[in-house]
Amino acid sequence: MRIGIPKEIKPLEGRVALIPEACGDLVRDGHEVLVGRGAGVASGFPDGAYAAIGARLVEQPQALYAEADLVVKVKEPWGEEPDWLRPGQRLFSFLHLAADPELVVRLLTSGVTALAFETLEHRGGLPILAPMSEIAGRLAVQIGARLLHAPEGGKGLLLGGLAAAEPGAVVVLGAGHAGAAAVRLAAAMGARITVFDLDPDKLRRMDEIGPQVTSLYPFRDSLERAVGAADLLIGAVLVPGARAPRLISRPQVAAMGAGSVVVDIAVDQGGCIETTRPTTYAAPTFLAEGVVHFGVTNMPGAVPRTASRALCASLFPWVRRLARADWQAEPALAGAVNVEQGRLVLPALRSV
Repeated sequence: MRIGIPKEIKPLEGRVALIPEACGDLVRDGHEVLVGRGAGVASGFPDGAYAAIGARLVEQPQALYAEADLVVKVKEPWGEEPDWLRPGQRLFSFLHLAADPELVVRLLTSGVTALAFETLEHRGGLPILAPMSEIAGRLAVQIGARLLHAPEGGKGLLLGGLAAAEPGAVVVLGAGHAGAAAVRLAAAMGARITVFDLDPDKLRRMDEIGPQVTSLYPFRDSLERAVGAADLLIGAVLVPGARAPRLISRPQVAAMGAGSVVVDIAVDQGGCIETTRPTTYAAPTFLAEGVVHFGVTNMPGAVPRTASRALCASLFPWVRRLARADWQAEPALAGAVNVEQGRLVLPALRSV
């Protein structure tokens, strides 16, 4: 099979789906691996590293799409990329289609079979999404802490506080991989954290982090009080494959006060905060109700050297299986199909 690894073209997206060592194993499996020129450079993998393991470098992205039977990339098809897909081809990437009905139509029109990293479920978890969620959770705190600085438009607050100066208040919506990572880092920095989740087991695990963490069920009044007192609000709610539920209203954001910060990790699934809208790293923030908002839809793209290795490690076993003729016999892969040859397959997308 011809497996194509294109260079990502989403603004300031430096990740690559497969690192050279993984491509080398695919070549040894008997596959032909096509790699877009420059695909791994931002992640620390020069073209020569791919050529050395037997991959073929392709100059023009359209040519790579034309040749590849299986396209493995990081982010959803962007710009002209959906036009280069074709019937009979397989696409394996993050898709986040619930928040992008236009891309749904373009994929249906192309005839491609598209599988999403974020809807691949195995043993009760989301193995490909998990490491990227953890990175996003950590970044949410790092970025939020910086945006609270006065030169960034924030309150002029040191998130962890200091002697004779109270620490900042952080509210985290969701205690999954992203939310838990955010709670752990914020706690390590010395912030006061309130985390909300529907799952009592997850809340118990958050309580174990330390006394600066308060874990609560998201009753409406509890949410409203906590958000109103928050300096940094982090949205980390996930319903696999579906649009994120809106948990926080515009008036609730306004109650946070000028210079507070919102980081909505769920923005790629439509966002769980009413004032959220998608941004890119080229222009990552905006003001709404006097609150600084960060809505970048590819947060781990800021740390491609870390993210590419972590993503590849979780992704590679599934690529190997997807490259087989009987790939649909693997329940996790079959369940990850969002669109198949002009048909909408994923039930969560039927209302998009």
